Amino acid sequence: MPITSSAKKALRQNRTRRARNIKRKDAYKKAVTSFRKLVAAKKMDEAKTMLVTAYKALDKAARGKVIEKNKADRLKSRLTKLINK
Repeated sequence: MPITSSAKKALRQNRTRRARNIKRKDAYKKAVTSFRKLVAAKKMDEAKTMLVTAYKALDKAARGKVIEKNKADRLKSRLTKLINK
């Protein structure tokens, strides 16, 4: 356990940030998987609205440095290719 007050504060910050990062990571993963399920089920109208949600979740994750910007761009590109097929 941390002893100094600055180490205690750092531990609190790490816990808060970790919780936030996990939340953002789960959000983008759920959005991507639900989008892929909609495309597989041929529900294109619902998939288009879900694509916007997936884009938003990926951008938030990249902005918060949960994932790299290039990974977010790559995933967005692949999702767009799926819907345009």
